[in-house]
Amino acid sequence: MTGGLTMVCVHAHPDDESSSTGGVLRRYADQGVRTVLVTCTDGALGDSPDGVTPDLADHRPGEVAAHREEELRAAAGILGVSRLEMLGFADSGMEGWPQNDAAGSFWSTPVDEAAARLVPILLEERPQVVVTYDDNGFYGHPDHIQAHRVTVAALDRAGLEGSLFYTAIPKSAFKRFREVLREAEVEPPEGVEEEDPPFGTPDELIGVAVDVAAVADAKFDALSAHASQTDQSFFLKMGRERFREIFRTEWFIRARDPLGRTGVDDDLFAGYR
Repeated sequence: MTGGLTMVCVHAHPDDESSSTGGVLRRYADQGVRTVLVTCTDGALGDSPDGVTPDLADHRPGEVAAHREEELRAAAGILGVSRLEMLGFADSGMEGWPQNDAAGSFWSTPVDEAAARLVPILLEERPQVVVTYDDNGFYGHPDHIQAHRVTVAALDRAGLEGSLFYTAIPKSAFKRFREVLREAEVEPPEGVEEEDPPFGTPDELIGVAVDVAAVADAKFDALSAHASQTDQSFFLKMGRERFREIFRTEWFIRARDPLGRTGVDDDLFAGYR
Protein backbone atom coordinates (compact mmCIF):
# COMPACT_ATOMS: atom_id res chain seq x y z
CA MET A 1 0.00 0.00 0.00
CA THR A 2 1.35 3.41 -0.92
CA GLY A 3 -0.99 5.42 1.31
CA GLY A 4 -0.67 8.61 -0.70
CA LEU A 5 3.11 8.56 -0.86
CA THR A 6 4.84 11.24 -2.94
CA MET A 7 8.45 11.72 -4.04
CA VAL A 8 9.84 14.93 -5.55
CA CYS A 9 13.14 14.73 -7.46
CA VAL A 10 14.87 18.05 -8.17
CA HIS A 11 17.39 17.89 -11.01
CA ALA A 12 19.52 20.41 -12.84
CA HIS A 13 19.15 19.49 -16.54
CA PRO A 14 17.13 17.26 -18.82
CA ASP A 15 18.71 13.76 -18.67
CA ASP A 16 19.93 14.09 -15.06
CA GLU A 17 16.70 12.52 -13.86
CA SER A 18 17.35 9.38 -15.88
CA SER A 19 21.00 8.86 -15.01
CA SER A 20 20.76 9.18 -11.23
CA THR A 21 17.11 8.52 -10.32
CA GLY A 22 15.62 6.78 -13.36
CA GLY A 23 15.38 3.54 -11.42
CA VAL A 24 13.57 4.88 -8.36
CA LEU A 25 11.24 7.01 -10.48
CA ARG A 26 10.09 3.97 -12.44
CA ARG A 27 10.10 1.57 -9.48
CA TYR A 28 7.98 3.83 -7.30
CA ALA A 29 5.65 4.76 -10.14
CA ASP A 30 5.02 1.03 -10.58
CA GLN A 31 4.10 0.85 -6.89
CA GLY A 32 1.55 3.65 -7.21
CA VAL A 33 3.70 6.33 -5.60
CA ARG A 34 3.15 9.84 -6.97
CA THR A 35 6.45 10.86 -8.60
CA VAL A 36 7.17 14.51 -9.30
CA LEU A 37 10.13 15.63 -11.39
CA VAL A 38 11.41 19.20 -11.21
CA THR A 39 14.02 20.19 -13.82
CA CYS A 40 15.68 23.50 -13.01
CA THR A 41 17.30 24.52 -16.31
CA ASP A 42 16.52 24.35 -20.01
CA GLY A 43 19.68 22.42 -20.91
CA ALA A 44 20.42 24.91 -23.68
CA LEU A 45 24.19 24.45 -23.36
CA GLY A 46 24.10 20.79 -24.24
CA ASP A 47 24.97 19.41 -27.67
CA SER A 48 22.56 20.01 -30.52
CA PRO A 49 20.80 16.98 -32.09
CA ASP A 50 23.31 17.04 -34.96
CA GLY A 51 26.26 17.06 -32.58
CA VAL A 52 27.16 20.76 -32.56
CA THR A 53 28.82 21.52 -29.24
CA PRO A 54 28.15 24.75 -27.31
CA ASP A 55 31.65 26.13 -28.00
CA LEU A 56 30.95 26.39 -31.73
CA ALA A 57 29.56 29.45 -33.48
CA ASP A 58 26.66 27.59 -35.12
CA HIS A 59 25.38 26.20 -31.82
CA ARG A 60 21.78 27.44 -31.33
CA PRO A 61 20.86 27.35 -27.63
CA GLY A 62 17.18 28.05 -28.20
CA GLU A 63 16.79 25.13 -30.58
CA VAL A 64 18.77 22.88 -28.26
CA ALA A 65 16.54 23.81 -25.33
CA ALA A 66 13.38 23.08 -27.31
CA HIS A 67 14.71 19.71 -28.44
CA ARG A 68 15.85 18.75 -24.97
CA GLU A 69 12.43 19.55 -23.56
CA GLU A 70 10.94 17.08 -26.04
CA GLU A 71 13.49 14.48 -24.95
CA LEU A 72 12.74 15.17 -21.29
CA ARG A 73 9.02 14.68 -21.78
CA ALA A 74 9.64 11.41 -23.59
CA ALA A 75 11.94 10.17 -20.81
CA ALA A 76 9.47 11.24 -18.11
CA GLY A 77 6.80 9.20 -19.88
CA ILE A 78 9.05 6.13 -19.93
CA LEU A 79 9.72 6.56 -16.22
CA GLY A 80 6.05 6.98 -15.36
CA VAL A 81 6.50 10.46 -13.89
CA SER A 82 3.21 11.77 -12.49
CA ARG A 83 4.07 15.47 -12.81
CA LEU A 84 6.87 17.22 -14.66
CA GLU A 85 7.75 20.84 -13.86
CA MET A 86 10.45 22.92 -15.54
CA LEU A 87 11.56 25.93 -13.50
CA GLY A 88 12.78 27.65 -16.66
CA PHE A 89 16.24 28.87 -15.70
CA ALA A 90 18.96 29.17 -18.34
CA ASP A 91 21.62 26.47 -18.39
CA SER A 92 24.80 27.81 -16.76
CA GLY A 93 27.26 25.50 -18.52
CA MET A 94 30.20 23.70 -16.97
CA GLU A 95 32.37 25.18 -14.23
CA GLY A 96 34.35 28.18 -15.49
CA TRP A 97 32.27 28.81 -18.62
CA PRO A 98 31.36 32.47 -19.22
CA GLN A 99 27.68 31.49 -19.20
CA ASN A 100 27.98 30.79 -15.46
CA ASP A 101 27.55 34.48 -14.77
CA ALA A 102 25.22 35.40 -17.63
CA ALA A 103 22.02 37.20 -16.71
CA GLY A 104 19.24 34.70 -16.12
CA SER A 105 21.52 31.69 -15.71
CA PHE A 106 20.61 29.34 -12.91
CA TRP A 107 24.00 29.76 -11.23
CA SER A 108 23.77 33.57 -11.21
CA THR A 109 20.21 33.66 -9.84
CA PRO A 110 20.01 34.42 -6.10
CA VAL A 111 19.10 31.27 -4.20
CA ASP A 112 16.03 32.77 -2.53
CA GLU A 113 14.72 33.99 -5.89
CA ALA A 114 15.17 30.57 -7.48
CA ALA A 115 13.72 28.78 -4.45
CA ALA A 116 10.55 30.86 -4.76
CA ARG A 117 9.70 28.89 -7.93
CA LEU A 118 10.07 25.56 -6.15
CA VAL A 119 8.22 26.36 -2.94
CA PRO A 120 4.68 26.29 -4.44
CA ILE A 121 5.35 22.87 -5.98
CA LEU A 122 6.51 21.49 -2.63
CA LEU A 123 3.50 22.96 -0.83
CA GLU A 124 1.11 21.52 -3.41
CA GLU A 125 2.68 18.06 -3.30
CA ARG A 126 3.79 17.82 0.37
CA PRO A 127 6.16 14.93 -0.37
CA GLN A 128 7.42 12.51 2.22
CA VAL A 129 10.62 12.16 0.17
CA VAL A 130 12.66 14.80 -1.69
CA VAL A 131 15.75 13.86 -3.70
CA THR A 132 18.46 16.14 -5.09
CA TYR A 133 22.29 16.43 -5.07
CA ASP A 134 24.75 17.02 -2.25
CA ASP A 135 26.42 20.39 -1.68
CA ASN A 136 29.06 19.63 -4.33
CA GLY A 137 26.44 18.69 -6.89
CA PHE A 138 27.99 15.19 -6.89
CA TYR A 139 30.84 16.28 -9.18
CA GLY A 140 31.03 20.07 -8.94
CA HIS A 141 28.74 21.19 -11.76
CA PRO A 142 27.47 24.74 -10.99
CA ASP A 143 23.85 23.93 -11.82
CA HIS A 144 23.91 20.80 -9.67
CA ILE A 145 25.34 22.79 -6.75
CA GLN A 146 22.65 25.42 -7.27
CA ALA A 147 19.93 22.74 -7.41
CA HIS A 148 21.13 21.55 -4.00
CA ARG A 149 21.08 25.06 -2.54
CA VAL A 150 17.69 25.88 -4.01
CA THR A 151 16.10 22.64 -2.82
CA VAL A 152 17.35 23.09 0.74
CA ALA A 153 16.20 26.74 0.78
CA ALA A 154 12.79 25.84 -0.64
CA LEU A 155 12.27 23.09 1.94
CA ASP A 156 13.18 25.53 4.72
CA ARG A 157 10.78 28.14 3.38
CA ALA A 158 7.97 25.63 2.88
CA GLY A 159 8.42 24.30 6.42
CA LEU A 160 7.97 20.70 5.35
CA GLU A 161 9.19 17.87 7.56
CA GLY A 162 9.75 15.07 5.04
CA SER A 163 13.00 13.27 4.36
CA LEU A 164 15.70 14.74 2.12
CA PHE A 165 18.09 12.45 0.26
CA TYR A 166 21.11 13.14 -1.93
CA THR A 167 21.97 10.98 -4.92
CA ALA A 168 25.22 9.07 -4.46
CA ILE A 169 27.50 6.38 -5.80
CA PRO A 170 29.61 4.61 -3.16
CA LYS A 171 33.35 4.57 -3.70
CA SER A 172 33.34 0.78 -3.72
CA ALA A 173 31.07 0.67 -6.78
CA PHE A 174 33.56 2.34 -9.10
CA LYS A 175 35.85 -0.67 -9.24
CA ARG A 176 33.09 -2.79 -10.76
CA PHE A 177 32.11 0.08 -13.07
CA ARG A 178 35.66 0.14 -14.46
CA GLU A 179 35.73 -3.62 -14.92
CA VAL A 180 32.45 -3.70 -16.84
CA LEU A 181 33.42 -0.77 -19.06
CA ARG A 182 36.74 -2.42 -19.90
CA GLU A 183 34.95 -5.66 -20.74
CA ALA A 184 32.73 -3.67 -23.09
CA GLU A 185 35.78 -1.86 -24.50
CA VAL A 186 34.19 1.44 -23.55
CA GLU A 187 36.35 4.29 -22.27
CA PRO A 188 35.30 5.26 -18.73
CA PRO A 189 34.26 8.89 -18.19
CA GLU A 190 36.89 11.25 -16.81
CA GLY A 191 37.76 10.40 -13.23
CA VAL A 192 36.13 6.96 -13.17
CA GLU A 193 39.24 5.32 -14.59
CA GLU A 194 41.22 6.35 -11.50
CA GLU A 195 41.65 3.87 -8.65
CA ASP A 196 40.50 6.59 -6.25
CA PRO A 197 38.00 8.71 -8.24
CA PRO A 198 37.76 12.38 -7.26
CA PHE A 199 34.04 11.92 -6.68
CA GLY A 200 31.89 9.25 -5.08
CA THR A 201 30.62 8.77 -1.56
CA PRO A 202 32.41 6.91 1.26
CA ASP A 203 30.48 3.68 1.70
CA GLU A 204 29.73 4.39 5.35
CA LEU A 205 27.67 7.47 4.38
CA ILE A 206 25.20 5.52 2.24
CA GLY A 207 21.81 5.46 3.95
CA VAL A 208 19.64 3.86 1.28
CA ALA A 209 20.43 1.36 -1.48
CA VAL A 210 17.41 0.70 -3.70
CA ASP A 211 17.29 -2.40 -5.90
CA VAL A 212 16.19 -1.17 -9.34
CA ALA A 213 17.23 -4.25 -11.34
CA ALA A 214 13.64 -4.95 -12.37
CA VAL A 215 13.36 -1.51 -14.01
CA ALA A 216 16.90 -1.17 -15.41
CA ASP A 217 15.55 -1.49 -18.95
CA ALA A 218 13.27 1.50 -18.36
CA LYS A 219 16.25 3.50 -17.10
CA PHE A 220 18.24 2.52 -20.21
CA ASP A 221 15.31 3.51 -22.44
CA ALA A 222 14.89 6.84 -20.65
CA LEU A 223 18.56 7.64 -21.18
CA SER A 224 18.16 6.62 -24.82
CA ALA A 225 15.31 9.14 -25.10
CA HIS A 226 17.92 11.85 -24.41
CA ALA A 227 19.79 10.83 -27.56
CA SER A 228 21.20 14.30 -28.28
CA GLN A 229 23.24 14.01 -25.07
CA THR A 230 23.59 10.27 -24.49
CA ASP A 231 23.80 8.61 -27.90
CA GLN A 232 27.61 8.42 -27.69
CA SER A 233 27.77 8.14 -23.92
CA PHE A 234 29.30 5.31 -21.93
CA PHE A 235 25.81 4.63 -20.56
CA LEU A 236 24.56 3.33 -23.88
CA LYS A 237 27.81 2.16 -25.48
CA MET A 238 28.17 -0.62 -22.92
CA GLY A 239 24.94 -2.20 -24.18
CA ARG A 240 21.75 -3.10 -22.40
CA GLU A 241 23.01 -6.30 -20.74
CA ARG A 242 26.03 -4.71 -19.08
CA PHE A 243 23.96 -1.66 -18.22
CA ARG A 244 21.56 -3.91 -16.31
CA GLU A 245 24.50 -5.28 -14.34
CA ILE A 246 26.09 -2.07 -13.12
CA PHE A 247 22.95 0.06 -12.79
CA ARG A 248 20.93 -2.42 -10.76
CA THR A 249 21.18 -0.25 -7.63
CA GLU A 250 20.65 3.44 -6.90
CA TRP A 251 22.19 4.82 -3.73
CA PHE A 252 21.34 7.78 -1.52
CA ILE A 253 22.64 9.73 1.46
CA ARG A 254 20.25 10.66 4.27
CA ALA A 255 20.45 14.43 4.54
CA ARG A 256 17.35 15.16 6.62
CA ASP A 257 15.52 12.37 8.35
CA PRO A 258 12.69 13.19 10.74
CA LEU A 259 12.21 9.45 11.31
CA GLY A 260 15.72 9.02 12.75
CA ARG A 261 16.50 5.88 10.77
CA THR A 262 19.88 4.18 10.99
CA GLY A 263 21.79 1.64 8.95
CA VAL A 264 21.18 1.10 5.24
CA ASP A 265 17.55 0.90 4.14
CA ASP A 266 16.41 -0.62 0.87
CA ASP A 267 13.55 1.85 0.39
CA LEU A 268 13.45 5.65 0.34
CA PHE A 269 10.01 5.40 1.98
CA ALA A 270 11.16 3.14 4.81
CA GLY A 271 9.21 4.21 7.89
CA TYR A 272 6.49 5.94 5.85
CA ARG A 273 4.69 2.79 4.72
